[in-house]
Amino acid sequence: MSEKSTSKVKKEFKSYSKEIDRSQHDENIRKAITRAVKAYRETTDTTMERFPHTPELAAEVREIKRRSVEQRQELLKQAMESVERNKGKAFFAKDRHEALVMASEIIGKGKTIVKGKSMLGEELHLREYLEEEGNMVWETDLGEFILQLKKDRPMHILSPAIHIPREKVAEIFTEFFGKEIEPDIAKEVAVVRDFMREKYFTADVGISSANVVAADTGAFVIIENEGNVRLCTAAPPVHLLIVGTEKLVPTFQEAMKVAEVTWRYAQYGVPSYVNIVTGPSKTGDIEKVTTYGAHGPKEFYVIFVDNGRSNMEAEEDFKQASHCLRCGGCMYECPVFQITAGSFGETYLGGIGTIWNVFTSGGLEATAPQIHTCLRCGRCVERCPMQIDVPNMVGELRKRLTSGEVMDK
Repeated sequence: MSEKSTSKVKKEFKSYSKEIDRSQHDENIRKAITRAVKAYRETTDTTMERFPHTPELAAEVREIKRRSVEQRQELLKQAMESVERNKGKAFFAKDRHEALVMASEIIGKGKTIVKGKSMLGEELHLREYLEEEGNMVWETDLGEFILQLKKDRPMHILSPAIHIPREKVAEIFTEFFGKEIEPDIAKEVAVVRDFMREKYFTADVGISSANVVAADTGAFVIIENEGNVRLCTAAPPVHLLIVGTEKLVPTFQEAMKVAEVTWRYAQYGVPSYVNIVTGPSKTGDIEKVTTYGAHGPKEFYVIFVDNGRSNMEAEEDFKQASHCLRCGGCMYECPVFQITAGSFGETYLGGIGTIWNVFTSGGLEATAPQIHTCLRCGRCVERCPMQIDVPNMVGELRKRLTSGEVMDK
């Protein structure tokens, strides 16, 4: 490793170590994570007992994801054609800059935007960019809304505000709403529901991502429980969907299998909502003539984002990382995450997040501290429905870091 690279890595380690040390002594994190891990394990065990076929289905999904990597460019082309056929507009962004510029051109300036939770949005820093462009952006997921008010970042891939106990949430809401909010979870949820209701129906644009995309039909499957994504994607006149290319699978039937495995390992027997979006709203009720722009959005745009994904999938040592379903189960089993929460990484967290951050964010040197935080214990692999071999991938990253190999995007 060059002297310049060594200096850069040392600097990253210094700031990272301070954050890790702060987190492990944070009483709020300890309290919230302890509650969350207990609840996750109990609920997941019950779910697997109710649906014992799930591990077998997960094995089938592993094969679907493996084949999808081999067909990625073909699936992307097919999906974009499907979106256009369904009267939407499809775009491809090779990196973060292109994705943000495309989003800005679609949305414009001075707009009100309601946004669903999206790790890709975090990866792109989408909300911050759109706000800098003069737009008002509201995070509608409860956890993301808490973090928006707190000016914080997600600490879990699925439950972004997992590190904030109800007592702290009450303090944040009391300050924002200008009235006393009790540390009662039901009351905290209710005050956000009331606040957001009007936002959905006055917003100019709704933004979402998707859990899985069927290339043959152009169907975007979105799993949720709160109902906020359903409102974001149905109430505003414009729906912008931004999704990573790794979410593509060949058929609608395969997409639904991926979705089922995802929600099971995310601890749900069945989610409250499974949204399937294929284009702008339409009706054929008058003389069977299809007319677009009925009760839902009049315009539908999709931006497929690469941003390092094709590089990751091109490497035999790391392509398996693209199989990640974002169920978040691995983090609840990770010994380091249980102590430090979201300090174990930047955009993507934990062991699997290490690989994702190398390819989509900072590159090898900037991710060095996270690479050396992973214990390589393998507990994540035991929980992972895709059985992603994170320990071996982290080991390979350490070898390349030591040899001075450059893996920046």
